[in-house]
Amino acid sequence: MPDIKNIIKGCLAGNRRDQELLYRRHASKLYAVCLQYSGNDDEARDILQEGFIKIFENLIHYKNEGSFEGWMRKIIVNTALEKYRSKHNLYRVDDIDMIPEPDADPDTEDYAGLEAVDLLDIIRELPPKYRMVFNLYAIEGYTHKEISQMINISEGTSKSNLSRARQILQKKVRLYTGVNIKMING
Repeated sequence: MPDIKNIIKGCLAGNRRDQELLYRRHASKLYAVCLQYSGNDDEARDILQEGFIKIFENLIHYKNEGSFEGWMRKIIVNTALEKYRSKHNLYRVDDIDMIPEPDADPDTEDYAGLEAVDLLDIIRELPPKYRMVFNLYAIEGYTHKEISQMINISEGTSKSNLSRARQILQKKVRLYTGVNIKMING
C-alpha cells in the first residue's frame, strides 16, 4: 500500500485512484469530526464533502511538515465553522431549565454503561452555538479568544456558551446514566 507522501503526489498530479485512496483512508475519521460539529448525519456528510473538496484544492499548500491528518482535520473544522457562520437561524436557547433532574445519588461514580458514541450523541443534541463552542474548546483545544474570533462572538459569550453547554451536558448525562458528574472548568 502506498505511503501518504506518494498518495499526495498522485493527488497533486490529478490521479483519481490516489484521490480515492486518500478519501477512503481518512473519510471515516474525518466524518467523526464532522459529526461532532453537525446537528445531523446529512449535515455531517455535507461538511465532509465540502471539506474534502477543500483538502484536494489546498493540497498544494501542504508542506509535508507535521501531521497530515491534523492538517486535514483543521480544514474539516474550518469547513464546519463556515457552515455554522452561514446559518442565520441561530436563536437564544434557554432550554437547560426544561431538562428534568434525574433521581440519582449524586455521590455515585458509576457511569452506567455510557459509551463514547452515547456521549457524542448527547453532545450533538446541544444547541448549535453551545455545541460549536464546546467542541472548539474541549475537543480542539482553542482558547476563548481564538473561538471569539472564529465565530464572531465576544470572549465572554464564548465562556458563557461553554458554561451553558457543560450545564446541559451534565444534566443530560445524569438523565442518561443517573450519575452526577463534574466537568473540568475552562
